[in-house]
Amino acid sequence: MDASSLALALLAVVLGLAVLVWSADRFVEGAAALARLFGMSPLLIGMVIVGFGTSVPEMIVSAFAALDGNPEIALGNAYGSNITNIALILGISALMRPIAVASRVVRLEMPILLGVTAFAGLELYTGDLTRLDAVMLLVVFALLMGWSIWQNARKRPDTLEEEIDKEFSQSRMTTVQAGAWTVVGLLLLIVSSRALVWGAVEIATALGVSNLVIGLTVVALGTSLPELASSLAAARKNEYDIALGNILGSNLFNTLAVVGIAGVISPLRIPADVLTRDYPVMAGVTLLLFLFVYGFRGPGRITRVEGGVLLGIFVLYSVYLVFTATA
Repeated sequence: MDASSLALALLAVVLGLAVLVWSADRFVEGAAALARLFGMSPLLIGMVIVGFGTSVPEMIVSAFAALDGNPEIALGNAYGSNITNIALILGISALMRPIAVASRVVRLEMPILLGVTAFAGLELYTGDLTRLDAVMLLVVFALLMGWSIWQNARKRPDTLEEEIDKEFSQSRMTTVQAGAWTVVGLLLLIVSSRALVWGAVEIATALGVSNLVIGLTVVALGTSLPELASSLAAARKNEYDIALGNILGSNLFNTLAVVGIAGVISPLRIPADVLTRDYPVMAGVTLLLFLFVYGFRGPGRITRVEGGVLLGIFVLYSVYLVFTATA
């Protein structure tokens, strides 16, 4: 690849990421406002629209990557985003301000995420992600969505619902405005994701780096920026359950829906590095988060020390990737 082509690919990645983050924010704001206007409860908005909505970039990027015959980018994007969400985003958030965990919903979702992570590991163990495996992931995701709706229908008070109600009650969008932002955000997400995938593949080819590593690093970090922005904003406002709920919802979506959709489009042979390096790191930080959230020796709380541990794991993992992973 000549210098001009490489520069064009870099520009596609930079602009693609910038538009991706902006459009994801508009999409989530519009969709949340629309849901509120149509009477959806704050708890369901937080769990479904905000929690899962911030993972729409991962879903669209991974779908395009699979369509283009690069399912390794899709897998790297999903697992890399999960690692980034917990180790980097929650690590930074806890360093800013320790995260207290009061929400019943958050504490219930945590073991579910741990179980889903274990289930994904069993599917990877065979070395292949078949269409049947991918469909099973999507079925589990659909069941969890149904469970979320059922939980919401029980109308039990929860601190997460209170925080989300306060957050979105300030919205003054009309139905037309909310619908317009939802549509515009989604369209720009599609366009920017297309540019990002193309640029990432071109850069990987030029540098001799595997598509998996590009997915785990540049693409994963880029598509996790909406979660970073929303979690840091929530942490600054002492909305701890929103900050953690965003991450749990996003990681559930990534593990089940993002990988499932990509696998249905393009089944893939699981790279050995995923089994020996990336999945163990993802499972490890998820287990650590479970231990921190449940606080078996006291109230659930992610302290600054624990945040530093998570952030240190992210730094070590990233450095290891840069120095050891090649095509």
